[in-house]
Amino acid sequence: MSRRHGGAPRPYPRTARLNELVHEIVADALGRMDDDRLSLVTVTAVEVEPDLRHAVVWFSTLGDADPEADAEVLEALGHVRGRLQAAVARQARTKRTPELLFRIDEVSRTAARIEEILTDLHQGEPPRDPSAG
Repeated sequence: MSRRHGGAPRPYPRTARLNELVHEIVADALGRMDDDRLSLVTVTAVEVEPDLRHAVVWFSTLGDADPEADAEVLEALGHVRGRLQAAVARQARTKRTPELLFRIDEVSRTAARIEEILTDLHQGEPPRDPSAG
């Protein structure tokens, strides 16, 4: 029977814990960056590969989808990638530090757009009578 260090079983798999840890580290480090292009960036998720070679950092920005603004944010993230990876290496203490890859989270934009459309549709309708069945 093998003994595990730390005693208690883990509540969820190692990759999920690592995803959450890297998410927290990157989000915190981004908040400390002195670059105006990154001021409205939110890290929405992180997916670390099981072999720890790469981690996809999904992010969103406030405002509408603007290819020029997206390009600026991606450029800024490229400039701070090394500092973010150093923060992950320092704080995560894994045998390997994943290379961070940045991707725009289109899900949040799509959800916001759907909500906007639904709001517009409901504003054009007369108020619903709750007694009408």
